[in-house]
Amino acid sequence: MMKDLASILGDRSGDKCELCGSTDGLGVYQVEPSDGSAEQSILLCSTCQSLVANPMDNVNHWHCLNDTMWSPEPAVQAMAYRILKQISSEGWPQDMLDMLYLEPSVQEWAEAGLEEENQPEVRDANGTLLQEGDSVTIIKDLPVKGAGFTAKQGTTVKNIRMVADDPTHIQGRVNGTLIYLKTEFLKKL
Repeated sequence: MMKDLASILGDRSGDKCELCGSTDGLGVYQVEPSDGSAEQSILLCSTCQSLVANPMDNVNHWHCLNDTMWSPEPAVQAMAYRILKQISSEGWPQDMLDMLYLEPSVQEWAEAGLEEENQPEVRDANGTLLQEGDSVTIIKDLPVKGAGFTAKQGTTVKNIRMVADDPTHIQGRVNGTLIYLKTEFLKKL
């Protein structure tokens, strides 16, 4: 007798949510684009199911991905990557993403499910388009509130991060501190 998809995923996960380990309200979740197979599906609890569409609604819930991002299951890896990418502006998720290695096919699948068309364009002081991972130069001395130092003109900020839904700011490390910088004071290298 053939098992249904929920039973197959339950056996694979030990009847636990494959993202957070909860046993409450388990259900099948298709990791799009999906063919409906167990290889492209995961078992999620009711909490994870409700937060997947809007992971920023409870960012702290996703600390569980610190363990599950290492799952041997490509569908779990892809889903963890997508969620961490969506909440990366919080700081700690980006640190987890920096550690995560995905096989190229899994990374391509994970990125295919991200909705990037809603991201606003981020431009530097000269109107040049900025993207995640670019390097920029600070074009004016900027006092950094709460950090006790000034980000000096000419300082290079490497591997910048976009701030969700705010095209006027980016995140970057200056003097080893992760800070927000206004794009009007930056020039792309």
